[in-house]
Amino acid sequence: MADKEKDQLSLDLDASIEKAPGEEKEPSDSGKSLEWICHPAKKNMRTTVLVTIFLFVVIGAVYYATGSVWFGILAVVILFGSLASFYFPTRYRLTEDGIFVKTTAQNLQKKWSQYRSYYMDKNGVLLSPFVRPSRLENFRGVYLKFWYNKEEVMAFVKEQMEKSKSEGGE
Repeated sequence: MADKEKDQLSLDLDASIEKAPGEEKEPSDSGKSLEWICHPAKKNMRTTVLVTIFLFVVIGAVYYATGSVWFGILAVVILFGSLASFYFPTRYRLTEDGIFVKTTAQNLQKKWSQYRSYYMDKNGVLLSPFVRPSRLENFRGVYLKFWYNKEEVMAFVKEQMEKSKSEGGE
C-alpha cells in the first residue's frame, strides 16, 4: 500500500498562484533561471503563409457553403483560436522555484515538485506528473517548446527534476 501511495502524486493546490485581474506577479529571481520566447510563425515564413492561405480558403468555403456571415465569423474564431500557439508568441521562464508559461490566453505557474518524469522529442520536452507513461500526461503535463535552445532547456530540466526527486525522498 505504501508503494502505491509513493507512485501517486498529491494534488498541490498551492502550485498556481491566484492573482487579481491586471496584477502580474513575476517569479522571484533567487537562483538560476532560463527564459525564452517561442514564436513558431516566425520560424518558417513559407509554412506560415501557406497555412494562412489555407485558412482563408476554408473560411471562404464555409461562407460560400452556408451563405452566412455569422458562420464565416465563427470559422475565423475557431480556426485562428485553435492555432493561437502557432501565430502568437509563448513566453517560457524556468526558475528554481517553478515553471512559468505565458500565452495569449493564459498564465501557467507550476512547481517542479508536481512533476515526476519528462520526455523529450525534437520540438520540446513534456513534463509529466506521472512516474510511468500515462494517457493522461498530455492533459496534466506541461510541454515546453524549444527555440534554438534545446541543450540549455534540457540541462535545466534535468537539474531541477533531479533536485525535486532528491527533496521528495525518492
